Amino acid sequence: MSITGIPDFGYFCLAVLLLNATPGPDTAFIVGRSIAQGRAAGLVSALGISAGCCVHAIAATLGLSALLATSATAFTLIKLAGGVYLMYLGLRMLLTRAAPNGAPAKNVSARPLQTIFLQALVTNLLNPKVILFFLSFFPQFVSPNATGKTLSFLILGVVFVLMSTGWNCGTALVSGTLARRVGSSQQVRLWLERCVGAAFIALGARIAFARS
Repeated sequence: MSITGIPDFGYFCLAVLLLNATPGPDTAFIVGRSIAQGRAAGLVSALGISAGCCVHAIAATLGLSALLATSATAFTLIKLAGGVYLMYLGLRMLLTRAAPNGAPAKNVSARPLQTIFLQALVTNLLNPKVILFFLSFFPQFVSPNATGKTLSFLILGVVFVLMSTGWNCGTALVSGTLARRVGSSQQVRLWLERCVGAAFIALGARIAFARS
């Protein structure tokens, strides 16, 4: 990969793998939807997260992420918006009520797949840590002497999205399968979603009030 200006491509892949293995808002969202609505909803969530990563990769390539990171006001607004949005999603999950009189468990907090995709997309786009990751991480793997830095950044972005999509889809499948094995009890799924909702609120508060 040195021809494309990426001398440490193997280390980059390893770093991406370790990053995806670290729980965060994106993982919490995927797990929450997988628990609440099953594997299909989890997979759609993973695709929404991947769509957000595509936007971040393109923005980083064009230098938009650098602009946001150097503007204290822009970064603060994004940080607050992302934290508040996560807390909003968590509050909705906490306030979820059981369906009346033995309705099927899959109806608990059911949302259209299109809505889930858009919520996952927004969750990723409003995560300031993702912006800083693309800004600070990608340049470490591009040679300063590379003649086509734009191509190098695009290649890293594509690899990152593909690896993240595979990991997130696996997370969705495992979470949905485990939730199904725990039981189809509506009450069990309800409390599982409330636990994830509480984690969302904690993550949102940490992002919104953390020092930049």
